[in-house]
Amino acid sequence: MHALLTEAALSAASGVLVGFSLGLVGGGGSILAVPLLVYVVGLNDPHVAIGTSAIAVAVNAAANLATHARNGNVKWRCAAIFASAGVVGAYLGSTLGKIMDGQRLLALFAVLMMVVGGLMLRNRADLGDPAVRLSKENLPKLIASGLGVGVLSGFFGIGGGFLIVPALVLATGMPMLYAIGSSLVAVTAFGLTTAANYAISGLIDWQIAFLFVTGGIFGGLIGARLAKSLGSRRGLLTSVFSGLIFAVAIYVLFRYLSAT
Repeated sequence: MHALLTEAALSAASGVLVGFSLGLVGGGGSILAVPLLVYVVGLNDPHVAIGTSAIAVAVNAAANLATHARNGNVKWRCAAIFASAGVVGAYLGSTLGKIMDGQRLLALFAVLMMVVGGLMLRNRADLGDPAVRLSKENLPKLIASGLGVGVLSGFFGIGGGFLIVPALVLATGMPMLYAIGSSLVAVTAFGLTTAANYAISGLIDWQIAFLFVTGGIFGGLIGARLAKSLGSRRGLLTSVFSGLIFAVAIYVLFRYLSAT
């Protein structure tokens, strides 16, 4: 009984952290969720951890999306085009991941994240255009970047939020706060696609997923509120986002080097 209560408490607490990350910067959900489920909650099967994190991150992202939408932080047409292309990319990426050695590419992925973080820091003084909308100019960029991020998301089994946000900024020139809100459309779509595949194989612990989601909704409300506050300060939210990118990149490199 005590063990079950401990597992429940750890599941909810882990969900709070993931929800907070998704609400604050629109990313980090899957990257945080899988190790939390394995090393904190105690799921022994990594495949169950991935499947459970996928459905939990998708639902938490949808909840955070609702919060950002109420605050007017979502560019729906841009997000829809990006997410649609990304779902196709995620399918291609997951198929490719089954036939290639992903461990070597994890190091390259971490390097890519550092490059993205550096670019975001370089342009942190650019507040973006709040009036940006879907156009003939940014449509090809949204499709290309969505497809590319989707491939990486599917290949590495992550939600892709840390790549979606800068991709939306670079493709459209929208402000960071809008990119974070809009990115959650894609994170939700990618997560549901992955979760459906794992659910078919019975690789989801639904009880833990429920507790994870419950905690995530609470953490997401806090994260979204903080994002709104930071978004009004010139470059600060971008700096926070870039710092988290570097932290996750270092973690990925550490995991890669530990496994080799």
